[in-house]
Amino acid sequence: MVAALRETPGTWRMSNPDRSSFTLEQSRPQERLDTFLRDHFPTVSRGAWQRLITQGAVRVNNQIVKPTHAPRAGELVTIDWPQPQPSTAQPEEMAIEILFEDDDLLVLNKPAGLVVHPAAGHSDHTLVNALLHHCAGQLSGIGGVARPGIVHRLDKETSGCLVVAKNDSTHLALASQFARREIDKIYLAIVCGHPPASAGEIRAAVARHPNHRKRMAVTDGGGREAWTSYRLIESFPAAALVEARLHTGRTHQVRVHFQHLGCPLAGDTVYGRRQNTRLTETTGCKATRHMLHAWKLGFFHPRQKQQVSFQAPWPEDFTALLRQLRPG
Repeated sequence: MVAALRETPGTWRMSNPDRSSFTLEQSRPQERLDTFLRDHFPTVSRGAWQRLITQGAVRVNNQIVKPTHAPRAGELVTIDWPQPQPSTAQPEEMAIEILFEDDDLLVLNKPAGLVVHPAAGHSDHTLVNALLHHCAGQLSGIGGVARPGIVHRLDKETSGCLVVAKNDSTHLALASQFARREIDKIYLAIVCGHPPASAGEIRAAVARHPNHRKRMAVTDGGGREAWTSYRLIESFPAAALVEARLHTGRTHQVRVHFQHLGCPLAGDTVYGRRQNTRLTETTGCKATRHMLHAWKLGFFHPRQKQQVSFQAPWPEDFTALLRQLRPG
């Protein structure tokens, strides 16, 4: 599956093409094995890890353990990856903007409005459908579904840089970089109002909203650590353009964090309906989506053995709103 992952949770080695193993470098008495694995392989859900552990596909010192097992230093964790199940998604010829492509991965500029994964209500016309056609079977199968290739995701209405793995070793190497926070992720956002400072950091845990299960929220306890740093690029009478650097990758992180600051994203009716109404009343401008663009993406290329970086052009609706917001 993978020969080396540059100091992942421990010392990695390759047993056979379908098995990965590593030695834990430190004990984690307050953490569960399923949570630990989810954090280090973010493309595989915690529920999937629970099933794999229960089925014996994950062993600790060659012993079957429970998902609640607390990882201890020196333990050997072995993962027998399941054979990918055939994807129900069908290849579909769609125009996609490729920023970079080689035999191992591709980086694309995802347009706003494009769903990444097929789901209820979106069985076709997704990025996965387009990739299945473009790559003709050369996509990774980590996670148990044949060849989706998706290492990370962007919300439907978020545009910008997204990296896709063409093989399992690249997928695992990139996923481990995401888990170790070694990926350089810089976003641009147009926000309602103004941040409290020209630059700052938002360190606020994020969890599911207690009353609205499709939303996320900043929590005082029980959430997952989330960290965003930002700087003000341009200020307008009723809005601002900011650059946000993501040090973690939580669901809706930028949207929730800027709501927490009191300046939610322009066009974000989930996390900032009231402020967006005020923005439209004040300026006459109305965003057609939440204005968030994954501008820059940098990572260590597993085969080239060097740092690479990519930049997605600003989308037209983003620049159009900026023109409307500028006075005069």
